[in-house]
Amino acid sequence: MQLQPTHLRNEWVQLTPLLATDLDRLYAVASDPLIWEQHPNPDRYQRPIFETYFNGALESCGAVLILDAEGTVIGCSRFYDHVPELREVKIGYTFFARSCWGKPYNRSVKQLMLAHAFQYVDRVIFHVGACNIRSQKAMEKIGAVKIGEKEIPYYGEKTLMNFVYQVIRESLINFGP
Repeated sequence: MQLQPTHLRNEWVQLTPLLATDLDRLYAVASDPLIWEQHPNPDRYQRPIFETYFNGALESCGAVLILDAEGTVIGCSRFYDHVPELREVKIGYTFFARSCWGKPYNRSVKQLMLAHAFQYVDRVIFHVGACNIRSQKAMEKIGAVKIGEKEIPYYGEKTLMNFVYQVIRESLINFGP
């Protein structure tokens, strides 16, 4: 599986590989404390903590920069932990500018990422912070099913309780706009 696709796009978003040179543009979005208030790591708006997140994204070799249709940076996500023998990959570490909340951006990104992943795997897993109600609702809106709870170690950060969601390839058929 190509964990870092070179270019995915639809009418709402463009996904391009995250590069080291994207740090300042992405931090300009991530520096909003309200983005992180429900997140397991609510201090991620602070530059040094965000840089740890960013370095983990680069090291994952699966991170994508999210741009709107006009090319403005609006967030980030990533593919990670591809397990070929299980035909499984994870998608996560996603965040968006608050100006994108309540609009089709998250759904559009997930449509692109799931379609890409399901060329190679049968199951996509998402880890969502146990206190992140906003992201849990977003998972349900795309048809993801909660299958468990698990403590997840975050790159350079503490281990925290997450809910585990999955989407299987067959459910993508019903995943429209």
